[in-house]
Formats: sequence, structure tokens, C-alpha cells
Amino acid sequence: MTTTTSPQRDASGVPPVRRSTGALLVELMRANVRQYGMLVALAFLVVLFQIWTDGTLLLPSNVSNLIQQNGYVLILAIGMMIVIVAGHIDLSVGSLAAFVGAMSAVMMVKHELPWVLALVLSLLIGAVAGAWQGFFVAYVGIPSFIVTLAGMLLFRGLTQIVLEGQSLAPFPDGFQNIAKGFVPEMGPYTQYHNPTLVIGAATIAFLLLREVRGRKRQSAYGLDVTPTGLWLAKCGATAAAVAAFTLTLASFRGVPVVLLIMCGLLIALGYVMRNAVVGRHVYALGGNKAAAKLSGVKDARVTFLVFVNMGVLAALAGCVYAARLNAGTPQAGLNFELEAIAASFIGGASMSGGVGTVMGAVIGGLVLGVLNNGMSLVNIGTDYQQVIKGLVLLAAVGFDVWNKRGAGRWRTSLPALRTHRGPRRASALR
Repeated sequence: MTTTTSPQRDASGVPPVRRSTGALLVELMRANVRQYGMLVALAFLVVLFQIWTDGTLLLPSNVSNLIQQNGYVLILAIGMMIVIVAGHIDLSVGSLAAFVGAMSAVMMVKHELPWVLALVLSLLIGAVAGAWQGFFVAYVGIPSFIVTLAGMLLFRGLTQIVLEGQSLAPFPDGFQNIAKGFVPEMGPYTQYHNPTLVIGAATIAFLLLREVRGRKRQSAYGLDVTPTGLWLAKCGATAAAVAAFTLTLASFRGVPVVLLIMCGLLIALGYVMRNAVVGRHVYALGGNKAAAKLSGVKDARVTFLVFVNMGVLAALAGCVYAARLNAGTPQAGLNFELEAIAASFIGGASMSGGVGTVMGAVIGGLVLGVLNNGMSLVNIGTDYQQVIKGLVLLAAVGFDVWNKRGAGRWRTSLPALRTHRGPRRASALR
């Protein structure tokens, strides 16, 4: 059996521990069970509905439609995941999205502002709304549930006031393209969309380079690395998945603009949460607020920034939804907050805070999106759809509870592991 070893001893003179491939696989799955589990669930749903719909689900036109239909949910889920990781909740995002969509409609339809200026002002409105709620949560000390519940009522009422109970339309083409547009075609004529092929190749190169750099960094710090064969298989599967997705989009009209927006948010906020100081502080506050404050984390400022970020993303989601409808409507944003919260928990967030990833939120949103789209394609009624989505959410949270209990039992076995693996490995496992 393959093992990972190091020829050197540490400062205490204890020889390195031989790690079997099986042990590494077990620890890898334990550390990533929620994320990998949701990936498996997503793949299962895709295969199930692909068979059930006689191949309709993965038609290029339907894949593009699936992305555009769920763009606002994924944007909200990314922000909601960060809020939940920080140990809070935001019930106002649906109403805030509706209010910002209404304000953008007023600016473009009634006052004829350029759509770019209207978009910028809409995002600023979202930032101000998020700062307003963040102030009460972070500096006044009112629980986020109460503040955002008040915000939900407030922004819903303001939406009705601004629109006077009527829809406003139409929007300029440039604004509509945020939700319904595609990357323009360039280059010589081929059977595929050329810019999409370039974007796909660049994405594969970026992901593989990230994997290589991450593996080298782990080796440099003396950490266990995934066995070479398994790591190569992972890289191959990632490249194949991205290539298949790229060819699917390239065979229709190319990459939707909203997908580029979501990828930009995924990369930027994913980097912040993984590498930036403020991102680590968010995890620290959600995991143990008292310990984080004793360690010097400025909890009020971090919480304030989390809600400002959520406000901006809610505003962006509101603009995307309004652009897709080509109208600002009083009924926009209904149940958006529930979908965002569900996507976050399905994607790996924990009720207690401190756990979750931006990528997990996207995966959770895709699970809901595939469920919605697949059930609609096979003509399952909306009443049964709600029942099924509720059961999926309950199963995801139940799995989180079960996984935590399993982790507790895993920790109780550490004394035995310390006996057999030596001081150095024991300290690493702790």
C-alpha cells in the first residue's frame, strides 16, 4: 500500500509517521464530507433528470436557461453563506432586492438615467441599506434576526411606495443583457462559440495551476498531500467537467453574462474568505465569538462589513432579476431569502456558524436550480416541488448534525491514535 513519508526527523528527534493511502483517504473524506456529498448529490440529480427528461436537461439551450434563471439565487447564496458563517442571518435580502429593482426601474424609466449610472446607484443603495442594518447588529447589539425581519417589512413597503403598486418597464437593452445577454462572438466562424472556448481553456489552466501550487505549498510545510494517483484523477475529472461544460455552452450562444458575474464573485469572495485577514476573522467570529474577541478580532467592524457586502449582493441580485423580467414589479423578491438560506445550508453552512465556503453556496444553489428545472421539465406541480425542496433542506441540515456527531466520536478516538502514531502526529491531529 502506498504511503507518504519524509526522510527527515523533526526537532524532537521523533521519526516521521508513515501514512497509508487508506488513512489519507478517510481523513480527506471526513474533512470534506459535506462538500463532496453535495457534489455527489448534484451529479446524481443531473443524471436522474437527464434520463427522466429524455436528454432535455443537458441540452445547451436548457443549460444556458438554467444559469440565467438561477443567477440571482446564486448571487444571494454567496452573500448569505458569508453572513451565516459569521453567525448571523439576513431575512431582508428578498425585499431589498425588490426595492433596489424598483429604484433602478424608476431611475431608468421615469428619469431616463443611463443604465450604467442606474446600476452603480442601485449598488450604492444596497450598500447603504446593508450598512444601516449592519450598524444595528454590530454596534447597537440587536440580534440580526430582529433587525433583518424589520428590514424585510420596511423594504417591502418601500417597494410598494416607490412603484405605486404598478410595474415599470421597459429597460434599455444594455441593462437587460446583465441577465439575458451572452458574450459576443469573435474570431473566425466555427461550429463553436470561440470566446467561450478561450474562457474554458483559461479556466482549466487556472484550476490546474491552483491545484499544483496548493500541492507544492502543502509539501513545503510538511503537511500530508493526497496520493499522486488520486490527485491526478481529481485534476483529470476537474478538467473534463469544465471542458464538457464549456463545449455545452459553446455549442449554443456562448457564456451568459450573468455567469461571468457569478464567476467573478466566486473568485473574489472565495479568495477573501480563504486568504484575506477579514475572511479569517469572519470564520473566527462564527466559530467562537468570545475567543475571537480575546484574540484581537474587531467583531463589530467585521460584522458591519459582512452586512454591507450582503446589501451590495442583494442589490446586484435585484438588478439581475429585474433585468431578466425587463420590469420592476412590486411582487419581485418573494421568498428569495428562503432560497438563499436553503442554498447555503444545502451547500455546507452550519447553523452554529463558522463553517461553510463560497463554493459550497454555489453548489447548494445549483442543487436547488437543477431540482426546480428538472421537476418543471417533467411536469411536477409547484405544490409537490415545495414539498420536495423542503425535504431536501431538512436532509441537508440533518446530515450536518449527524456529521458533527460523527466528528465528535472521531475526536474521542484520538488518544488511541496518539499511542500508535507518536507525539508529532498527535499534535497535528489535535
